[in-house]
Amino acid sequence: MGGFFGAVSRRDIVLDVFFGIDYHSHLGTKRGGMCIYDIEQGYQRQIHNIENTPFRTKFEHDLQDFNGCSGFGCISDVDPQPLLVRSHLGTYAICTVGVVNNAEDLIQQYFSDHHHQFMVGSNEKVNGTELVAALINQRDDIASGILHAMDEIQGSMTILVLTKTGIIAARDRMGRLPVHLGKDDNGYCVSFESFAYHKLGYEDAYELGPCEIVHITEDGWEQLAPPRKEMRICAFLWTYYGYPNSNYEGVNVEVMRTRNGEIMARNEIARGTLPHVDSIAGVPDSGTPHAIGYANRCSIPFARPFIKYTPTWPRSFTPANQNVRNLVAKMKQISVPELIQGKRLLFVDDSIVRGTQLRETVDFLYGSGAAEVHMRSACPPIMFNCKFLNFSRSNNELDLIARRHIQRLEGDEGHKHLDEYADASTERGKALLKSICDRLGFASLGYQSLEGLIEAIGLPADKICTYCWTGRE
Repeated sequence: MGGFFGAVSRRDIVLDVFFGIDYHSHLGTKRGGMCIYDIEQGYQRQIHNIENTPFRTKFEHDLQDFNGCSGFGCISDVDPQPLLVRSHLGTYAICTVGVVNNAEDLIQQYFSDHHHQFMVGSNEKVNGTELVAALINQRDDIASGILHAMDEIQGSMTILVLTKTGIIAARDRMGRLPVHLGKDDNGYCVSFESFAYHKLGYEDAYELGPCEIVHITEDGWEQLAPPRKEMRICAFLWTYYGYPNSNYEGVNVEVMRTRNGEIMARNEIARGTLPHVDSIAGVPDSGTPHAIGYANRCSIPFARPFIKYTPTWPRSFTPANQNVRNLVAKMKQISVPELIQGKRLLFVDDSIVRGTQLRETVDFLYGSGAAEVHMRSACPPIMFNCKFLNFSRSNNELDLIARRHIQRLEGDEGHKHLDEYADASTERGKALLKSICDRLGFASLGYQSLEGLIEAIGLPADKICTYCWTGRE
């Protein structure tokens, strides 16, 4: 994933950009970058590796060297950015969030005439942001170039461009990620997360539609391309990686998560499958509001039987190596024995993707004296790796716990019946739940239905991307 923040103002905006980007640190763990423009100093840019040190710590010493009334930056889980580009369109900085699935095909189609070259990483892959810039430069103006890039890219791409006159912001073609505009008395900002600019004294001004492009200055914004009608905003924004304080399409993350838990409990009560437990708990942190809603609806006490030690282990998936991620997850878990020993516990997690860390969590809980560990997922079984937002590191769908167990149950034939396996009321759905329970040691397992998830979000189903559950775009 990744996040971004930018501002254009009548005053210096270096601190706004610095703190605005820092508030997106939950969206990426690999690279951070800032670029500021000043009439006298021109473009000032810095990029740092943030895999082991937070964005704020890495960039604090750079602040004295930045000066300007316009600028932006990003948190990235992929390539170093923002990039500075010089072309017939002038000099500009660019950052992107998304994924280009057809990069090699685009290079062959447009850039194989011996007059183009790209810098590549150690994996010999082209920087996706550099490729986007090359596509933009095939047109006579930046807005036309962005539309060209979006229409050619298979995947998804949100784009910010910093020019000498302001910031050009473009929401991805299907609106899978949000782009918010905020305003204060001196200018305007653009941000992935709305809470980031609220904390900086900006108020809501506008939310871009799918494929909409705007030019932002200190005086406002001008529409360069109108929004398209079709939208598929990512449901995982609310379920998992969005920050609790943020709103997307008018729907608050924390409110949605609590409502989602309530719906899960309501449906379990109606089916008569609610187990007898002593307390409900969330798998912290993003599972906690789902669990609060669940506990409130079924009138079972909410508790925190284990706490994550976040001062030195803020995010368990920071290391690229899966074994190291598992060890970090284990090191973070600090038990409260009084709330575990002899207790029947029901946990709600935001999602169950690979299941590797959950195995560690269940062992940890039983090892701490739990009598029963029941598990609920706040979304349906994940059947497909995301191909739009770089959400999953793996390209092998058998890494997904649901697909892996389907393979064990039926071999290749099972993957022809994914809709049945996703439905807990079918024989195949029941078999999948039992298989995962047996493997991971749950006393019971339940998944939120797709219908329940969409109900919790509150947007029309055809406006929400549910590809990772259904495989349908």
